[in-house]
Amino acid sequence: MRSSARAAAGTILTCRRHTVTAQTEVIFLLDVDNTLLDNDCITTDLDNYLQREFGQESRDRYWTIFESLRAELGYADYLGALQRYRLDDLTDPRMLSMSLFLSDYPFAQRLYPRALDVITHLAQWGPTVILSDGDVVFQPRKIHRSGLWQAVDGRVLVYIHKERMLDAVAQRYPARHYVMVDDKLRILAAMKTLWGERLTTVFPRQGHYALDPKNTSTYPAADMTVEHIGDLMDHDFSPLTRLP
Repeated sequence: MRSSARAAAGTILTCRRHTVTAQTEVIFLLDVDNTLLDNDCITTDLDNYLQREFGQESRDRYWTIFESLRAELGYADYLGALQRYRLDDLTDPRMLSMSLFLSDYPFAQRLYPRALDVITHLAQWGPTVILSDGDVVFQPRKIHRSGLWQAVDGRVLVYIHKERMLDAVAQRYPARHYVMVDDKLRILAAMKTLWGERLTTVFPRQGHYALDPKNTSTYPAADMTVEHIGDLMDHDFSPLTRLP
């Protein structure tokens, strides 16, 4: 399949050499932003940086472009917003420093407490796979620099709309049962509608989406809710390996 056709299908990045070829009992699918990684904190750091280095007017213009682009694309594109911001003034050398701030950000310092331990804990019962939305450049870099890529042995999937790509997920990582851990009830509900009892949904109440009363009242509850991702260290998933 040509690269343009793959993009049209919605796949942004996968790691072919780590495909699971034989069906396993359980596979754990893990979101990144505000699930394993405190993305709200990263956004705050970026906002403070823009205010300090560029001033309020430029900061506000960047976020206006960012939100417009997110509405257009369906995912957060920090570098894409920067590229559009740059078009307003092609001679401004400060754009380079903003790019470096994003690409060199210490993402590993923003992992939620015990996030890596949770990945190791879940691996007792089945492979762990990163399943994230995002762009083709910044999101993979974030996953890699945070240490999450290494923690799941390169089993990384990044899509534009991951909830629409479940057939592709199942083909690449076949399993009898899946567990999806995500801070967005909208995503969990959409996946549950398609996979039904084949899926166990886990909702960590972290980040602004998870704590927004509008979201919690709009979508059905997940199969399991925890306050923090680290709380999964206390959970035994072995019953899932014995489901009929």
